[in-house]
Amino acid sequence: MRFSNASPRPPLWLMGSPICLPWLVQTMDYSTIVFDTAPTGHTLRLLQFPSTLEKGLSKLMSLKSRFGGLMNQMSRMFGIEDEFGEDAILGRLEGLKDVIEQVNRQFKDPDMTTFVCVCIPEFLSLYETERLVQELSKFEIDTHNIIINQVLFDEEDVESKLLKARMRMQQKYLDQFYMLYDDFNITKLPLLPEEVTGVEALKAFSRHFLRPYEPSTSIQCNAEELHRKIKTLRLQLKNAEEELQRINIA
Repeated sequence: MRFSNASPRPPLWLMGSPICLPWLVQTMDYSTIVFDTAPTGHTLRLLQFPSTLEKGLSKLMSLKSRFGGLMNQMSRMFGIEDEFGEDAILGRLEGLKDVIEQVNRQFKDPDMTTFVCVCIPEFLSLYETERLVQELSKFEIDTHNIIINQVLFDEEDVESKLLKARMRMQQKYLDQFYMLYDDFNITKLPLLPEEVTGVEALKAFSRHFLRPYEPSTSIQCNAEELHRKIKTLRLQLKNAEEELQRINIA
């Protein structure tokens, strides 16, 4: 069964399903097709789908000698030999098998398919990313990009003890990411105080994919904020000196 641009399109709720992979590859209506996959286990099942389907079709076609005559008899009995006879069914299966083989070839072609791993700087996410990279290697699927999301940057002007503790924890796993994937292109994206929703917010956030995120540092603060911090430090120093004098007198 060959898919074509004239073929009826599947419903929208099926467009992200592995069932539509052959249709999408055969029609190629788009220059780029993005599968935003679920966590690792579901992703691996998606990647196994073409190979599994190819093996299943080969098994069905190998049963021709056993059930071919029976199918011909049944189709003649019901007067549907043209559509469901042995030759018609085998022709459809062979056509679908050709499409599945094309899907497999495109999955393994680094010029046509690549996989971008998206994670956060925590232990479980690091573990799942490593598992995914190893499995992608077994499938011969290209992957050389990792996006680490929800990163707290050390350069940020943070006073919260909780956030500082999270920074130290994240930095430990960030170091491991860079150690394990030193030949990968790693992009760090910041943890934001609000959701990224709406076209304009998405456009603004997408700039971080092309240019590294630059956190705001105390050096980049304006003059008024610097003066305020200096005044606060002087007041704290004065209070500490007065407390020290009272201790010495006592």
